[in-house]
Parts: sequence; C-alpha cells; structure tokens
Amino acid sequence: MRLNNSLAGTRTIATAFGLMAVIIAGPAAHAHGDEHDSFAVGRPGDPSQPARVVKVTIEEHSDGTMAFSPKTLVVKRGEQVRFEITNTGKLTHEFILDSFAHNAHHKVEMAKNPEMEHDDPNMKTLDPGKLVEILWRFSKPGAYEFACLIPGHYEAGMHGTVTVK
Repeated sequence: MRLNNSLAGTRTIATAFGLMAVIIAGPAAHAHGDEHDSFAVGRPGDPSQPARVVKVTIEEHSDGTMAFSPKTLVVKRGEQVRFEITNTGKLTHEFILDSFAHNAHHKVEMAKNPEMEHDDPNMKTLDPGKLVEILWRFSKPGAYEFACLIPGHYEAGMHGTVTVK
C-alpha cells in the first residue's frame, strides 16, 4: 500500500509541475493544435495543400566561400512553400529557417556543440549530394533568415533572407 501512495504522490507532483509549466508558458505553448505556431517564421506546411516549389542549392566555391542559391526570397503572408534543398558541396551543411535572433542564438549553441544534427520542421542537416524538403507556411509578416550554422559556414556566406509581405 505504501508503494501505491508513493506513486500517487509522484504523479501528483508531476501533474503540479506540468500545470505550472502551462501557467508559466501560457496556453498557446501547450495547445496541440497551435504548437507549431510558436515558430518565429510561421508553421510547418500542410502536404494536402498546394505549395510553391523553391529549389535551393547549397554551393561551396574554390575561394572558400559558401552560399545558398537563391540568397533571397519574397513570399506572401499565408503562402506555403516547399523548399527542395540540394547540397552540391563536399561538406555537410544545414538549412535552418528562423528569425535572425533565433539563428544568432543557435549559432552560439552550434559553436559549443558542432556535432549537432537537425531534423526539425524548420531545420535539416544535409550530407554531401543529398536533397531534403521543408514544407513551410509563412503565417507571419517580416524578414527572416535561412542559414547554415555549422561553425565557419555562416561566416563563409551561408545565409539568406525570406521577406514575408
């Protein structure tokens, strides 16, 4: 009987901490239907809906520079885009779509943990010669960034801008 009371007490404490997290973070951070609306740049797309295809190439140049092509993109608010990202280089790269501030913060984290790999709705790691897709709905107006935050790659030119109007 004592074990059951102990487990019940543990569940009660866990539930209390869970409720505290919802209260502190707010209901939007915990609501299942809106969990991806918390992305600065919008939310993952809906595969059943039409999307504009944007082919993005990751390039490495002989002078040591690296780039995304295209480097800029303009989209309409509410537009859904299917990014088809191809790594044509010889190094592993990544495509991270986020706000300038979030990317700056994440860049610091990548410097501390350069082996970090990404497979999230707004970020993918690409091995040489590989293609990945990101389906994204741009629900918030503003200027956002896509970047490779592997140490040294951003500085070599691997970043671009998405403007949502």
